[in-house]
Amino acid sequence: MAIADSTSRQPRRAAGPGPHYKWIALSNTTLGVLMVMINQSIVLIALPDIFRGIHLDPLDPSNTSYLLWMLMGFMVVTAVLVVTFGRLGDMFGRVRMYNMGFAAFTVCSIMLSVTWMHGSAGAMWLIAWRVLQGIGGALLFANSTAILTDAFPAKQRGTALGINSVAAIAGSFLGLILGGVLAPVDWKMIFLVSVPFGVFGTIWAYLKLHDTGVRRRARMDWWGNITFAVGLISVLVGITYGIQPYGSSTMGWSNPWVLAALIGGVLVLGVFVVIEQRVAEPLFRLSLFRLRAFTAGNIASLLTALGRGGLQFMLIIWLQGIWLPLHGYNFEKTPLWAGIYMIPLTVGFLLSAPLSGYLSDRVGPRYFTVGGALLTAVSFLALMGLPTDFDYWVFALLILVNGLGSGLFASPNRAEIMNAVPAESRGVGAGMTATFQNSSMVLSIGIFFSLMVAGLSHTLPHTMQTGLIQQGVPAGEATQLSQLPPIAVLFAAFLGYNPFQQLLGGHLAGLPDGGRTLTSKEYFPHLISGPFHKGLVIAFWFAVAACVVAAVASLLTARLDRRPGRRPVEPLGGELAAVSGEATGIDELVVPGDALPRKYGSTATPARSDDHGS
Repeated sequence: MAIADSTSRQPRRAAGPGPHYKWIALSNTTLGVLMVMINQSIVLIALPDIFRGIHLDPLDPSNTSYLLWMLMGFMVVTAVLVVTFGRLGDMFGRVRMYNMGFAAFTVCSIMLSVTWMHGSAGAMWLIAWRVLQGIGGALLFANSTAILTDAFPAKQRGTALGINSVAAIAGSFLGLILGGVLAPVDWKMIFLVSVPFGVFGTIWAYLKLHDTGVRRRARMDWWGNITFAVGLISVLVGITYGIQPYGSSTMGWSNPWVLAALIGGVLVLGVFVVIEQRVAEPLFRLSLFRLRAFTAGNIASLLTALGRGGLQFMLIIWLQGIWLPLHGYNFEKTPLWAGIYMIPLTVGFLLSAPLSGYLSDRVGPRYFTVGGALLTAVSFLALMGLPTDFDYWVFALLILVNGLGSGLFASPNRAEIMNAVPAESRGVGAGMTATFQNSSMVLSIGIFFSLMVAGLSHTLPHTMQTGLIQQGVPAGEATQLSQLPPIAVLFAAFLGYNPFQQLLGGHLAGLPDGGRTLTSKEYFPHLISGPFHKGLVIAFWFAVAACVVAAVASLLTARLDRRPGRRPVEPLGGELAAVSGEATGIDELVVPGDALPRKYGSTATPARSDDHGS
């Protein structure tokens, strides 16, 4: 049987990918990752134009959920599906799943750009296709790194994966710039811009990419997949609706449906844990949590992601809703300039992440994980001290430091986690870590919003009431307007929207100056700047605490390379290269095409060849 298998593989190997195939794989997967990350951030910066384009009133409490799902729907779907799609790629072909993801993402981009509806119907159309686009993004993310791992020899994989990672980071920045440039022209262009690249990438991937590994059929952990998806979606949906007003409350944490979603989601995840302990091939390998370095490293990674995940969103609100209008920028141009003024944050990360990865191979990761987390905490402390109307060079310096701290932490932390995982569990460990990080983005936005709204609710009503009365608005009407939900005020600032023009309507003409002050682009940002800063301080205190605890967790990671009988720690490039995919949830089901399949048990390391394609 072995001879027949070997003979049947010979023609494929002779006609297989040539010596330049690895560069084709790198180019195509880099394009795919870049496209996904651009689309993830382009919506964030373009939401003001999207809301104006579909004529959706941001002050209507029922519309708050539309804004949140446009932001978070993509991330929720990616967090839930990325592990499952990684396992399916290992079982049925990584390139096949990747091609499906490229095609699905392109089709969804087309459908997002052709909407003709307005109001809530238009919002539901966009949200539905964004969710489906997230499925395509999960297929791309779950299999792109695995394709590179199969295509490159071990000595070059670190470089290939590094280029791919830099493209992902650059994509999140380019999305802000592209959104700021295209959305004022026509908001549909933010989706349409991906279509030519998507069509080209889909055809290119179909014609040129090949599965260079041998697939082994494995039993899918369906009950584990179902309970994990249901539990995680329930928790994330509960958080999404928990930050919306409910009845007379400024937030919905007392909403029975929110409580049911959160408690029910946690219970279902508890069932998931029980299932994973009983199945032969689990989605998550819970025994990895017995490794102190793996557990502490993931705790540190989760906490730093929680601390910085909502930062970008808070900074955009700060710039678009307050600082830029106070400095004379028109609301139509604030998205573009918000993206430009946040460049130092990305520059800091891009400078420090590769350097810390290189140096941590020589002096150990702990200096960088602990130091990076503490430096990030210091930057949050310094940002608290900034006035709302700050000097830009100080702001730029502080977000540069924040980016440097995040970059110092990220690469060594990932290497420390993967160094703790046995070779046969690298794919599972990588998938678990990626799931925590993807979920933390949604959790972070929910936490930051909750803390921000809590801070606003204490000071905003009195500030608005006093300010309106000073402008001649009758006391009764000013009191009524001051009860506007804080989340609506926050979104109004984010969307570049002055609510007084709509809420006061015909009463503006009876004011002393005809309402010109209230409807100016400076008045509303100036009025809410004080309460916004108080809410921002509360949110940043959470970020400081999360980063400090992350530094403590990083101190608890074990020095595995100094324990008797343990394997030596591999360099960062080697560790990242050895992982079958950034988010694959299977332990090495595919081996490179030059290695014949071997039989091995559930705890044995499968055969793998690292010298192909050099």
